[in-house]
Amino acid sequence: QVQLVESGGGLVQPGGSLRLSCAASGRIFRINTMGWYRQAPGKQRELVATITSVGSTNYADFVKGRFTISRDNAKNTVYLQMNSLKAEDTAVYYCNADGRYYVLVGTRDFDSWGQGTQVTVSS
Repeated sequence: QVQLVESGGGLVQPGGSLRLSCAASGRIFRINTMGWYRQAPGKQRELVATITSVGSTNYADFVKGRFTISRDNAKNTVYLQMNSLKAEDTAVYYCNADGRYYVLVGTRDFDSWGQGTQVTVSS
């Protein structure tokens, strides 16, 4: 299968910035879409941003103009640059990726999640 490992979370003051990274590893044949989701306490997981293999992006309205998603296909890594952070951005941020991975004969679909990284925005 394919494993995703996030990094870059932490505590930041309102108005500050953080950059999240998520690296995929395993017997990867192809990664299609990579994305970031978040889940705040007592709330459902929600989409933050996604990016396709050719760089097409999609953002939730609440992060437009503040967050930027990017990816390095050679490194199988997706990034989320978060600027102008607000208290309501506090959540666990999860990385997601889908695509195909090698098996003994041929390839199979995968849809993997990372373990999550905590982002806390507080003064």
